[in-house]
Amino acid sequence: MEVESRTDAEGRITPLVVVWRDGVRYHIDRVTEARKAYSPRTCSAGLRYSVCVGGTQTYLFYEGPRWFVEAKVPPASPDAL
Repeated sequence: MEVESRTDAEGRITPLVVVWRDGVRYHIDRVTEARKAYSPRTCSAGLRYSVCVGGTQTYLFYEGPRWFVEAKVPPASPDAL
């Protein structure tokens, strides 16, 4: 996925905008945390940003040079089993 970000003089990266596959742009309201973390869904590690987009908290991962988010999968209904 495409992410517009800012890099400061010390090399810290701050994500600003997420651009979804269909071209829709989501502005990041704020970054509340950035730390090294492992994503069990993708079996990879990198920087995990805890971000707020449109009032919703989610995680954005940076595994240089790629960005990704973990997909939100709705729970299966009992009737689907």
